[in-house]
Amino acid sequence: MTDLSGNVFIVTGANTGIGKVAATDFARRGAHVFLACRSADKTQPVIDEIKRATGNDKVEFLALDLGDLSSVRTAAATFLARNLPLHVLVTNAGLAGQRGHTRSGFELAFGTNHVGHFLFTELLLDKLKASAPARIVNVASTAHYNAKGIDWDAVRKPTKTLTALDEYAVSKLANVLFTKELARRLAGTKVTTYALHPGVVATDVWRRVPVGLRGLAKLFMKSAEDGAKTTIYCATSPAVANETGKYYDDVKEKRPSKQADDLALAAELWKRSEDWTRA
Repeated sequence: MTDLSGNVFIVTGANTGIGKVAATDFARRGAHVFLACRSADKTQPVIDEIKRATGNDKVEFLALDLGDLSSVRTAAATFLARNLPLHVLVTNAGLAGQRGHTRSGFELAFGTNHVGHFLFTELLLDKLKASAPARIVNVASTAHYNAKGIDWDAVRKPTKTLTALDEYAVSKLANVLFTKELARRLAGTKVTTYALHPGVVATDVWRRVPVGLRGLAKLFMKSAEDGAKTTIYCATSPAVANETGKYYDDVKEKRPSKQADDLALAAELWKRSEDWTRA
């Protein structure tokens, strides 16, 4: 779709990297774009930059801290109070290589990359359905192939491994499973869902990885511009308008891991996520 005028997008983590590139693309094509991020101070200069680059003044900040479920609820309520439609939700924000736990008591990567986005999406589902055709685009990772499953006890505790990459893989598996279960639940609503691997991209998702290792790894990574192509494709391409629940890599569909195709695991993840996020 070349012209996105009249469409409303929310992109989480859009003040840097892939999210920023995607938000700029959507704004350039006339969409009303909300950058859902933690810091207004860090996001406002990006909003100003996008407005200058695109000539589109409908670019706004939405305060969202995915690690704090009260913040997630406030962000959704703030958007819904605007009484706008919502045509595309891109759950782009994420972190890797960081250890700890979220304010809401989950392993840091799992709580940020999955639980926060689960609740945010669930709170916006009625708006997406009312605005259909609409899309939910979940930025996952090829790292999900490394996850052997989900340890339900471990995701409620601080990060165990030194690199935190095993936990990151589990959080990305959850993104793909969530996409599939969403597709099942949204069948017939004209809201379609997509999970994707953007490529290993040199963005701030790696900001807590040790400096020497991060610098070496970035030599083999894609640019944010290249990494955003699959996100933009899933969010706007007519070619996938009637597809749902699938996984994409390098702007084409790809078979996810065996674990990601486990529909029983997807259903259990949804049930537990609902229990975890019930107010």
